[in-house]
Amino acid sequence: MGMKAEVKVQAQAPGAALPESQAERFLAIRRMTRSLAAPLSAEDCAIQSMPDASPVKWHLAHTTWFFETFVLAAHLPGYQAFDPPFRVLFNSYYHSVGERHPRLERGMLTRPDLAQVLAYRAQVEQAMLDLLGGAALPPELAAIVELGLHHEQQHQELILTDVKHLLSRNPLKPAYQDKWPLTPIHPCARRWLGFAEGLYQIGHAGTGFCFDNETPRHRVWLDAFELASHPVTHGDFIEFIEDGGYRRPELWLSAGWDAVAARGWQAPLYWTQQDGRWMVFTLHGEVPVDPHTPICHVSFYEAEAFARWAGARLPTEAEWEVAVQLKANPAADLTSQSTAQATTQSTTSRGNFLESGALHPLALRETPAEGMLAQAFGDVWEWTRSDYSPYPGFRCAPGAVGEYNGKFMSGQYVLRGGSCATPTSHIRPSYRNFFPADARWQFSGLRLARDVG
Repeated sequence: MGMKAEVKVQAQAPGAALPESQAERFLAIRRMTRSLAAPLSAEDCAIQSMPDASPVKWHLAHTTWFFETFVLAAHLPGYQAFDPPFRVLFNSYYHSVGERHPRLERGMLTRPDLAQVLAYRAQVEQAMLDLLGGAALPPELAAIVELGLHHEQQHQELILTDVKHLLSRNPLKPAYQDKWPLTPIHPCARRWLGFAEGLYQIGHAGTGFCFDNETPRHRVWLDAFELASHPVTHGDFIEFIEDGGYRRPELWLSAGWDAVAARGWQAPLYWTQQDGRWMVFTLHGEVPVDPHTPICHVSFYEAEAFARWAGARLPTEAEWEVAVQLKANPAADLTSQSTAQATTQSTTSRGNFLESGALHPLALRETPAEGMLAQAFGDVWEWTRSDYSPYPGFRCAPGAVGEYNGKFMSGQYVLRGGSCATPTSHIRPSYRNFFPADARWQFSGLRLARDVG
């Protein structure tokens, strides 16, 4: 086939409309974080269940530390820190800021107690509201505040994923939330959507917020490919398990097979078998596996092995981004910036995000329109085959905030689309999440791809 004309997929705005002022948005996001901790006891908030997780109390303090350190202390002469040792206790990985308390020992911080952390949040919030309610901020400072808001939304998702892991370790299998969101749904058959070879553009452009790792926007050549209409389901994965998927080394990358052997993986995280049926721990307690909901809590290794078993592969992140821009909304007409923004907003806002309250992937309730992708946003993060590396021309931001993303561009894989724990306004088609290949505690799933010809 000959070379195709370049397909111009325009930039995108954040996934949902936000309140008008930065002060209103700051307060709304801070209240959401606090509401996520509300169902928990002080004991719940203090425990660290594994090295990759952090106590809720630490999340509450660290997101506050970000605003105090990078906004208030850095830009307000005479600002008095709430408690100077907090600068060390709640620093995550910013070497440029100074010393850090060891990550593995965050669960040992019985002091400060939860009440003091909440008092810390209250003082910093008031100082921030005073700042945001005054004269317009310089663009550079406003940009740091915006980064802090999206940083806090990332930690909202982490609060839920970390709490889920924590509660799963309790033999009582307690529920974070009693409301169960699932109702019986008929299955939808997988269909394949085709995409022509050509030169496309990916990456963020325009005026909406993005992280630095989404830039610069650049051209990519894609050979013709197909993408599945919706994510792989729990039922699909049961078939993989019953066909010996976790016992067949030929399906696995070498490092993945080593992980299976060393860690005894026999099913996705949180699954157990009771009386011949699969059960799964959720934020609503332990329930039977629903075969029609998108599979979640699988590692990159498991996603890769399943794709091989299914005679397919994982998409690259460029394939994923181009596909959702072109076929995630039946009304898509991406010939102008304004239309692209409206399309992205209407597409992502329909997904199962944090605001739905489900806190669990939901089954596809109706067959997607012919030729359209379903569940591209929300429900589960989708593993791609792309390693997390810089885009051509990428440059880290100067100063400590430059440590936010660029330093992690090694040994990780990209996920796309958001999950049932992602805030709606936090996601966009160009968003690049990333985790190590063996990570399973996030709401991570997959969508199949395959080559054409």
